[in-house]
Amino acid sequence: MGVSKSRVEDAAKARLAADIVGYALGTPSADILAEGKGAPDAVFARQVAMYLCYTGFELSLARVAVAFERDRSTVSYACHRIEDRRDEPAFDQWIESLEAMVRQAPPETAVAPHCAQP
Repeated sequence: MGVSKSRVEDAAKARLAADIVGYALGTPSADILAEGKGAPDAVFARQVAMYLCYTGFELSLARVAVAFERDRSTVSYACHRIEDRRDEPAFDQWIESLEAMVRQAPPETAVAPHCAQP
């Protein structure tokens, strides 16, 4: 797979993670993916979305950084912040449910049954 194609796929994964987190937190995914820091609720939502890309989609920190147009150190900080909160049982359960959603997403190369050619 070429670099360009993997970047497109990583960006799609970032959008999906942002949509899932946005739905769960009531934060517009556009705010999560926006340039700049944004409001505190958008920052937290972005940290969760980046963490999901790292853990759920198993993207490297560098690939998550490119997908969210952030520095790798920003992604590392976000992942550490979320991981630290996993000591809280309710938060851990919530993150687990979001990770399950991300992991159950069909791969981009999968063809929906109604789209398959006979």
